[in-house]
Formats: sequence, C-alpha cells, structure tokens
Amino acid sequence: MNTMSTPPIDDARSAIGTSANANVANVPVLVAALYDEAPAPLRQRLLNHLLRPVGPLALAAVAAGAFARLLPPGRWSGAQVQLDDVLSIGPDQVLDLAFYVEQKAPEMLWRLPDVLSSSPLLVGTLSGALLLMVLRSRAAKQRDPR
Repeated sequence: MNTMSTPPIDDARSAIGTSANANVANVPVLVAALYDEAPAPLRQRLLNHLLRPVGPLALAAVAAGAFARLLPPGRWSGAQVQLDDVLSIGPDQVLDLAFYVEQKAPEMLWRLPDVLSSSPLLVGTLSGALLLMVLRSRAAKQRDPR
C-alpha cells in the first residue's frame, strides 16, 4: 500500500468525505483513492480492468506517458500490468487513467463493482465502499431515470 498519498488525492478524499450527496462524488477520484489503499495484487487487477479500452497512443499520452512502458514490444494486443508494475504507478496516474476511461469507455467504470466485489478487503475500505455506493446509485438511476 502507498502510505504517502499525494495532496490531490487527500484533497479529493476530504471533499468526498464532506459530500452529503453521493451523486456528486467523482468516480475517477474514488478509483484513484481506492487504488491508493489497495494492496498490490488488487491494484494489478484494477489497473488491468481500467487499461482494457486504452490503445497504444493513449498509453503514451495518459498521465504524461506513465503507462507507455506497458506497450508490448511486438504487435499490439493490449496492455497488461504485472505485479511489479504497480509499485511504480501512483494514485495520481490512476486518477488520470480513470478520467480518460470515463470519457472513452465509461462502461468500464460501471463494471467496477464486478471487479471489486470479489475482494471484501477493497469493499471494506472507505474509498471502496464509497465507489460501490456511487456506481450502484448511478446504475439504479440509469435503470429508473425518474
């Protein structure tokens, strides 16, 4: 786990914590905060999920190129994060990635409850619980848009 959170993530956690309305919570900020709290194997699973819709050009551009090292040397088949990669990817970079995914393929964010539900440890964190609450609330509103 990253014990040295960066100020933007800390500021985001403060803003989320004081928000009375879960619908105003920023999903990418919650994803980054969750990443910051997660152990390495769960970070790896989260990153591999978020990177599915990301192409080679975006890997080189998102988060100032932080994910460019994940480009395979041969033919493009998708980025794959290894366990040792999560040690060099910080929550601010995941925040940038989550913002990109929210714009390009928001359905990947809406599928995060499936990814997270297999880990009681992640769901038990404040960020994980808030993220699940926000995503489920948004899914319910999409089903019943009253």
